[in-house]
Amino acid sequence: MQGLFTILLLIVSNVFMTFAWYGHLKMRQQFTWFDHLPLFGVILFSWSIALLEYSFQVPANRIGFRENGGPFSLIQLKVIQEVITLVVFVVFSTVAFKSESFKWNHALAFLFLVAAVYLVFKK
Repeated sequence: MQGLFTILLLIVSNVFMTFAWYGHLKMRQQFTWFDHLPLFGVILFSWSIALLEYSFQVPANRIGFRENGGPFSLIQLKVIQEVITLVVFVVFSTVAFKSESFKWNHALAFLFLVAAVYLVFKK
């Protein structure tokens, strides 16, 4: 159960992270007031979202880490997090940015990441 809870927290964390890192690019297109924010204002906006990201990421790592009683090694946690990041980003970019497309080489790279997850769990 700790493994599933860890993965769910990582998914939520990555949704916030993706929005903090890339959401301001879309907000600039949709809200005129946001387009007039100076760079420092955009940074503060993103940091406020990143705080929410950390509020899920840190507990996910603490709960999931083997030395804290969780099921995952440190390397396994990182590889899981990277795959979740890619999946969340692909969904976000294709939904929010219609000009971005998911191409064959992106799919192949994703398959290599899935292979990395398989290999990192192989005994």
